Amino acid sequence: MIVMGYLLAIDQGTTSSRAILFTEQGEPAGIAQQEFHQHFPHDGWVEHDPEDIWTSTINVCQEVLKEQGVAATDIIGIGITNQRETTLVWDRITGEPVYNAIVWQDRRTAEFCDELQAEGLEPWITAKTGLLLDPYFSSTKLKWILDHVPGVRDRARAGNLLFGTVDTYLLWRLTAGASHKTDATNASRTMLFNIHTQQWDEELLERLSIPPSMLPEVEDCSADFGFTDPAIFGDAIPVLGMAGDQQAALIGQGCFEAGMIKSTYGTGCFVIMNTGDKAIESRNKLLTTVAYRLNGEVTYGLEGSIFIAGAAVQWLRDGLKLVANAAETEAIASGHPTAHGVYLVPAFTGLGAPYWDPNARGAIFGLTRDTGIADIVTATLQSVCFQTQDLLSAMQHDGAVPTILRIDGGMVGNNWVTQHLADVLQLPVDRPQVIETTALGVAYLAGLKAGLFADVVELGSHWRLDTRFEPEMEPEIAHGLYHGWQDAVARTRSR
Repeated sequence: MIVMGYLLAIDQGTTSSRAILFTEQGEPAGIAQQEFHQHFPHDGWVEHDPEDIWTSTINVCQEVLKEQGVAATDIIGIGITNQRETTLVWDRITGEPVYNAIVWQDRRTAEFCDELQAEGLEPWITAKTGLLLDPYFSSTKLKWILDHVPGVRDRARAGNLLFGTVDTYLLWRLTAGASHKTDATNASRTMLFNIHTQQWDEELLERLSIPPSMLPEVEDCSADFGFTDPAIFGDAIPVLGMAGDQQAALIGQGCFEAGMIKSTYGTGCFVIMNTGDKAIESRNKLLTTVAYRLNGEVTYGLEGSIFIAGAAVQWLRDGLKLVANAAETEAIASGHPTAHGVYLVPAFTGLGAPYWDPNARGAIFGLTRDTGIADIVTATLQSVCFQTQDLLSAMQHDGAVPTILRIDGGMVGNNWVTQHLADVLQLPVDRPQVIETTALGVAYLAGLKAGLFADVVELGSHWRLDTRFEPEMEPEIAHGLYHGWQDAVARTRSR
């Protein structure tokens, strides 16, 4: 196959930055990855150094181009996907951040969210944004920076500061400050964006005392976002696609029909169901979000968000040092009984959907004198499957009927996890040939804008099945394991 050009996907995640080259047909052609440091200054606080986000991103882009012998002139377009909700504020002229990036996992604004809750504002906020009142989202993080970093609010009022999620920050720096933009999916996660009018909401901005001048321009997911500074890659490259990581995975999984579901296993666990042109308001604490916006037309999604999935395995490796690398966990769990009696609830930064308990903290239940490393490792992997069942149960209670469930993310290379997931859910689980679907999604978006693909129907036709995992566990055993999980969660909750 002769490759005429490439699409470069930037996948800036919570614990690492990656760059993946794709051919015009959407085939992976090279990858580079770099982890970066996590900062935990106080209980429940999670921060990143903005410079780490930027330098790791540029490093992996330059590395993958060099390794594959690809020049900037060979790149048709760049797509950016990113950890969502993470909040940055920087100087409009110098680009100097005023504070560290406050990460989506951060819970420091829980008390302020409680105050807004006490005022009865959650239904009002949900009606506009589709989101629940929780520290997870960008708006209260932004307000915290404005209120707590000396001099920042005055600088913001004077029009000297810019706000952005990670996509916006990277775009601004890639274009040497020429482009201050985001896309509709990332905007929909800020708790400042009206998903029905597709505009920044003036009433929300006023209630939270956020100057509108700080906010980026909102574009479709496929759009002309700007050109990279030629000094970075040796030539200017157009940025043509952008989407938050979970929506990008939905696109990469070809879930373009209402009822199709994707579940991603990265730092957290995120399930999105395509609901078409209907913004379904959940009765079970799920989120209504923008799945994607193309040609000015909005497709909505119903989403469940779990804060800790792969991050729990990282904790086993780096925190407890029970394993040397994540790959070891598959062999450990494969040789261990599933009904071992130990449950690990990884509420390290609170509980996400459907509980939304920011003050919950992680716990291990069922410890005995016989408990060993294998029990804890297996329970950690099982927690990811149980949390997915929490989300699917909530969707079903909202009237959703799962038809197709497609999985992706770093953890799904673990065959034990994927099989146990099918067992716990009692549903077939499809793993695609290309599991880098988050990066693939924004590569598709860039290719769509460049004219490489005609429409989403053509994009969907590129999806290929690798393995289908059918349930092998008896339903009563699966239900029993999940009941034990529910009991453990109930004992973990703070309210």
